[in-house]
Amino acid sequence: MIIKILGLYTKIRHYNVPASYRYFFRDTYLCQVIQWKYLIRDYVIKKPYKKISFSGEFTPDIAFALPFAYWHFKNGTLLQTEGAKYTSELYFFSADHLETFATRTTTGNYNFETPRILYSQNYNMRKWARVPLKEIYHNNIYSYHKPILIIANRYNMEWDGPPVSFLSIALLDELFNSYKSEYQIIYNRPRPENITNDNSDIYDLDEYDWIEREHPEVLLMENLFKQNLGKAKNFNHFQLMVYANAEHFISTHGGTGALASYFGGINILLSKKGPEHYFGCFTKLYPKFSGAEIHHAKSDQDVLDLAERHLRGKSLYPNQAK
Repeated sequence: MIIKILGLYTKIRHYNVPASYRYFFRDTYLCQVIQWKYLIRDYVIKKPYKKISFSGEFTPDIAFALPFAYWHFKNGTLLQTEGAKYTSELYFFSADHLETFATRTTTGNYNFETPRILYSQNYNMRKWARVPLKEIYHNNIYSYHKPILIIANRYNMEWDGPPVSFLSIALLDELFNSYKSEYQIIYNRPRPENITNDNSDIYDLDEYDWIEREHPEVLLMENLFKQNLGKAKNFNHFQLMVYANAEHFISTHGGTGALASYFGGINILLSKKGPEHYFGCFTKLYPKFSGAEIHHAKSDQDVLDLAERHLRGKSLYPNQAK
């Protein structure tokens, strides 16, 4: 009944919104209404009671579930968290975190107990707190004579079709040639075995051997992980340690870009299509993760232009030499 009422309200109030997006407006109202029943426990009693379980995709996990859990931790009301494999280091503050889910699912995104799900017309969330991943995982291990530039790529199925927003080998070649003298470039495109997979197939871009042959100055994350000097417990933990030492990122649509936005500095994010464009996620939501500057690139040429504007000559800041 509540969903029907909110659906009618949304249809009347937001009649000019495309029908394909309107239900996200309704879902925002539903998330807000559900939180009403916790007013007394969250703001008056304030004792540990909250169990937060999330089995959805990586982006909504770190965008909504993780900051929601951190808010409850700071509020003194968090009891337990439950998530996918390799998430304990993300939920470092949880005294009782369970890694229950072997895979992430699309249906798991629709957890209306979180402040928002997927996309929203309003990202001013009350029960949401910035998670200090950079402060927690900053270290003296992954530090170099030159500042780090993380280039985080993906080559996945998108919307049940071929890859759309990815850094091609030709684009990588131009970026490497342009910035490897100024930055210590670290290239990251996780293998399927290193992450918890969802409904998107991961393809092979066949770039690893090419990078080692043509650009030996570029460090590969997977090679650094094999050395594992920081003794990370898993690849997600390792990513947090390396990213925490960086201030410059070039990333892509999805969880790749969301994670890169968690560590401050500058993130040039390639996204050629998606609901994120309509809802303004890259200007309204992603900067909230850490205060990072997010520069949305809609094409390969945008990536090059934004890099020239925001990375060229910007590497001269204090950085601990290795």
